[in-house]
This record gives sequence, C-alpha cells and structure tokens, in this order.
Amino acid sequence: MQVTSGRISYNGKDITGARPAAIARMGMVRSFQISAVFPHLTVRENIRIALQRATGLSYRFWRDESALDHLDGRILEITDAFKLEPFLDTAATALPYGLKRALELATTMALDPELLLLDEPMAGLAQSDIARVIELIRQAAASRTVVMVEHNLPVVAELSDVITVLARGRVLAEGPYSQISKDPRVLEAYIGKAHG
Repeated sequence: MQVTSGRISYNGKDITGARPAAIARMGMVRSFQISAVFPHLTVRENIRIALQRATGLSYRFWRDESALDHLDGRILEITDAFKLEPFLDTAATALPYGLKRALELATTMALDPELLLLDEPMAGLAQSDIARVIELIRQAAASRTVVMVEHNLPVVAELSDVITVLARGRVLAEGPYSQISKDPRVLEAYIGKAHG
C-alpha cells in the first residue's frame, strides 16, 4: 500500500518510501496474517534461508550446501524454541496450520529483528495453538519491541503493555488494557454498547 500522506520514521530515519527489504535490513521485520513461508522447502531450509541474510550468502544458491553447515546449531536452537525440531525435514506445506504459523514466527525471529510487526498472528489458529503462539510472542518480546495488530481481545489483554485502538483511521484511545476495556468510546465502536 502506498503512503498517501504523512511520514514514517524509524530510528530517526525517514523510511516513508523505502523498500521492504531495506527496512528489514534496518531491523524492522514483519509477519503477515496469511502464512508466508516457502511451502515446498523443509522447516530446516526455511529457517536456513532466513539465517543466510546475515552471512552475505543470501543470494548465492549455487554454492555447495556445506557452506551453510555453520548455521545448523542456530537452526536447532530456533526449532527447539519453537517446538519445531521434530519437523526439521518436513516440507512446510505438510505442516498443520498452527505449525506453519510457528514456522513463520521462527523464520521472522531468525532475522533477529529489533522491531517485530505482527499482523493478526492468531488469525485462523485453533484454540489449542493460541496458547503456544502467545508464549512464542512473549519470548520474542523479551528482547525486542513487538507491535501487533490483533482482534482477539483475551490475547491483547494477555500480551499488551500499551494498546492503541483505531477507528476509521484515527486513534480512538490508548493505554493499558484495564483502561481501554472500560473506555465508553471503545465499547461503542467495537461492541456497539451505548455510552452509559
């Protein structure tokens, strides 16, 4: 989507017209509402591609695979953290949806971002997968800033320090969940409850 007005700054730099790859190299990485992994590559290969970025070998696919053996330890650390180790050699397309989401988060975290943008990470997840993804996001947020768009209110309540509620492109309210959940403007806009 093209910016229609205003400016976007990140770490004091204007990134308004910057390409996504350039923004990612600056430390801001995003995940999408629809899983964005390489479906016909294995879990190991998906994570290895993300890790390759830091090696400078990202686009040198003609090199022998053994040139990337030094990444194996980090791949195992990441798959262990995301409970994906049993699926290392499974093609992403064969994973259940919840594990695909975990793989997407794992590849995103392999990029070691400073700022992680998550677009509805709980979308389409079974209830049994939500608790696991919440814990993965909590782990990610321990060492970086996470900005998340999410409509699952219990998830928002559990994970968020500061909540910004938008309505028609404008900030309607901002603050902790305890304050936001009682704001009459928020209740009217999202639940349809009239001011009391």
